[in-house]
Amino acid sequence: MSSFMLVLVIVLALAFDFINGFHDTANSIATSVSTRVLTPRAAILMSATLNFVGALVSVKVAETISSGIVNESLDQHVIAAALFGAIVWNLITWYLALPSSSSHALIGSLIGAAIVSSGSIKVVCWVNIWDKVIVPLFTSPLIGLVIGFIFMRFLFIILRPFSQRTVNKYFSKLQILSAALMAYSHGSNDAQKTMGVITMALVSNGIISVSDGVPFEVKLICALSMALGTSLGGWRIIKTVGMNMIRLHPIGGFAAETSAAAVIQVMTALGAPVSTTHVISTAIMGVGASKRITAVNWSVAFNIIATWFITIPATILLGAGVTWLFNLFI
Repeated sequence: MSSFMLVLVIVLALAFDFINGFHDTANSIATSVSTRVLTPRAAILMSATLNFVGALVSVKVAETISSGIVNESLDQHVIAAALFGAIVWNLITWYLALPSSSSHALIGSLIGAAIVSSGSIKVVCWVNIWDKVIVPLFTSPLIGLVIGFIFMRFLFIILRPFSQRTVNKYFSKLQILSAALMAYSHGSNDAQKTMGVITMALVSNGIISVSDGVPFEVKLICALSMALGTSLGGWRIIKTVGMNMIRLHPIGGFAAETSAAAVIQVMTALGAPVSTTHVISTAIMGVGASKRITAVNWSVAFNIIATWFITIPATILLGAGVTWLFNLFI
């Protein structure tokens, strides 16, 4: 039974990683597709490749997930229930074309599952949740918004002597680099969450110890799974992020992607599992607002922001509910 549950956890974790890939493809390529700098096919291929590379680089976020969310080792069926809850939320928000956070869906579901399993809220590392999840949840999008705004204003000032045609010509090339950096950043932060969950399951099963860290084989299969999901593209959310919220030129896409990638790289170095979705969305808002406030479709923006606020509470309930159902049959 133990081996079966471990296999189930790994399968669900890779399914979550795959769905995370196509759900969050928009993070990397929405702006470069909307500005027509890259064709959808080329953008997805580049994004999938750099998601894979980025996923292999660091394990700090994976360590936060594997040992920094709950105070004790969770049973396999509890981890499986948490993954199932996060997958359900991702599919719901994908169907509604809402760019929600896969990271916070997973963390919220883990919290709910752990509380139901243990019967106590003390099982959760609330200090780590506050420091590594809640604070970055609010600060990283705000920083993305501010940096996007300031960076775009700076570009407006220094490029004022040049024609729009000249600016578009050069920034259509530069935006390819910024999109590549964004894809790499997405892989380096997002794929690590699944690595952390699988590592948690391996520790729970006694196969490895916490001190062993994340096995290379786990990093490899998670990177491949996310890259495969990315290669399919999340067209519904790409339209929301790249087209419905604001109309971008190549210079705006470059500013948004560069600003978001910089924030994500800093958070990854700190081991904070931030939402790449939140950061790129607010960076786009900042870029649009730097031109004029009305350039942003705020009704779409507010729908996105509302989804951010309800993701963790909703997935805590989902994780708790699925764990309760699993407990009835196991």
